Order: sequence, then structure tokens, then C-alpha cells
Amino acid sequence: MSQLFTPFTLRSVTFPNRIFVSPMCQYSSENGMPNEWHRVHLGSRAVGRAGLVMVEASGVSPEGRITAWDSGIWSEEHADAFRPIAGFIHGQGSVAGIQLAHAGRKASTDKPWHGGRVIAEGPDSWTPLAPSAIPFREGDPPPHALTVDEIRDVTGQFVRAAKLALRAGFKVIEIHAAHGYLLHEFLSPLCNERSDEYGGSLENRMRMTLEVTEAVRAAWPAELPLFVRISATDWAEGGWTLDESVELSKRLRQLGVDLIDCSSGGAVAHAKIELGPGYQVPFSRTIRAQASIPTGAVGLITTAQHAEEIVADGSADVVLLARQFLRDPYFPLHAAKELGVEIEWPEQYARAAR
Repeated sequence: MSQLFTPFTLRSVTFPNRIFVSPMCQYSSENGMPNEWHRVHLGSRAVGRAGLVMVEASGVSPEGRITAWDSGIWSEEHADAFRPIAGFIHGQGSVAGIQLAHAGRKASTDKPWHGGRVIAEGPDSWTPLAPSAIPFREGDPPPHALTVDEIRDVTGQFVRAAKLALRAGFKVIEIHAAHGYLLHEFLSPLCNERSDEYGGSLENRMRMTLEVTEAVRAAWPAELPLFVRISATDWAEGGWTLDESVELSKRLRQLGVDLIDCSSGGAVAHAKIELGPGYQVPFSRTIRAQASIPTGAVGLITTAQHAEEIVADGSADVVLLARQFLRDPYFPLHAAKELGVEIEWPEQYARAAR
């Protein structure tokens, strides 16, 4: 019996399998609006029978986007544009989710295929926000250091986005607290030099992430799951650590978070990351065991057998695939065949099942 293809239930939501689509920015929106590209991109992964299809990091405000071409969810118009996409995903038997994000000091950049550097002037630029006025790269313009009142405004933006995600029909939301974006910036001593209640001690550095999570959980229906993506380590001396991630995960569990999506890195440009197949799986295994919370493993998971092993040996409850889903939108169908599991193909594709 394949563990990868057993159902997985969190609150009232049952995922048909444990292969999830990781959020992947498409840099294809205008004014944050999803469009036909997103419908086809996300819908095809549902046709491919992913257990969860997660929308890319979607800005909770215009200035919360990484680029001017990221999707967003800060108005009813955005929610209504997402509704048919979420509906199609659910119609294929998958679960639709969306990652709520604020890019912090890594905002106002160009598309990665245009270099990804900060756009300092023009209609596609704005002043990034951060815990401290420290740019991500030397030579970049410094971000605006948030005041306490502005921090509370951002928390409110996450709450608004959660309510709009419900209007759009999503059944899962994920708070993005990883990869050097705003919430991770507050967590990491390498980005956060504040001397108030949001800086210094671990308790203070966790405060914004915990406040956002508590407020979002209160606004999100009790029967629907809430995920948080974290960077389990900064991969840099003096930065955020795995031990701190375990403590944060314990606190998030107490606030009603259902799964920790275990990624890493992104806080600083000089980090040295040791890449390799499943290189982040040990973080998931440690957090799952020590924080007693379900976890997702992500990062260079590219084969059915590897994904099966990660779930079967208890390293994670689910796997989240990114680039492999770009290569193969139908990865779950192909993985099931490789592992000897019978799953239902879309009727329109059934002739190709054997």
C-alpha cells in the first residue's frame, strides 16, 4: 500500500493524496488579478490529480507583492476573479488553496527573467516595507521600517485577505513566513534590528508572525485548515535556526495552525545553501517530531519513489513539489502508475491511462 496515495484529513478537509502543488509565482498578473494563464496553469495540476493546488504567493496589499506582476488578494474583485479557478480545481477532485504573502523588503523587484533586481523608480516600483531599514542587497534602496501602527495595519491586511480567500472559495490558506519576506524578516536577527517589542528576543521576533496567525485563524472558519510556511534555517551565521523553528511551530500549533510547510533560506543574499535531493526533508522530520504538528516537505523532490519514502518513513505528512510540477503537470498520475496504485483519471484522458 502506497502511503503517498492515502487520503489525508485536516479539520473538515480530506485531501485525496499527499502530493501538493507548492506555491509558484508566475509573474503574469496585472494589478494582482489572476487571468487565463493562472486558470490553465493551476487547473492543469488539478487535472493531473494533485491533492492540493496552491496559488502562488499572493500579496495582501499592492505593496506586499514581490513584483508588480504578482497575483494579489486585497479586494472583492480579486476574490471574484479567483472564484472560477478555485471552483475548477475542486471540480477535479483536488483541494484549492492560496498562499497569503507580504514581500517586505524584497518587494518592488523585476521579473526574475529580467534579472529580478529592485525597480527603484517608475510605475512598477514602490517603497518596500521591513522591520528595519536594511536593504536585502548592498546598494539597494533601504526599505521603510514599519511603525507599530503600520505593523497592525499589515496584520489587518492578512485578515482581509483571509476573508477574501473564503469568498473566492478556497479551502486552505497558507501564511507565508519564509524566504526572507516580511514575516520571516521579523523572525530573523539578520533582518530585524528593532529595539521595541518586535525585536531582540526570540519572543519579540516571533510576535508579528504569531499576531498575524492568531488574527487570521480567528477570521478563517474553524472547519478549514490553516498552514504556515517557514524557513527552518537561514543557512547563515547569526540567523534564524532550526531550534527556533521548532519553538515557533509549537506556538503556531497552539494557535490552531494545522500544518507547517518546511522550507528554508531567503533571508540574506550571502547564505550558502547545501542543495541536493530532499535537502530540506530533515527540517520537516525534526519539526514534525519535536513540535508534534503535521508537516510538509519541499525542495528537490522529483521522483515518485523519493516522495513515497518521505511520507512512508514519517519525515513528513505531505510533499510539496514545485519545479517537478512545472515539468510534469500530471506527476501524480504518473507517480501512481510507477508505484502500482490505481487512481481515477479524468474521463477525458481515460483512454491514455493504460
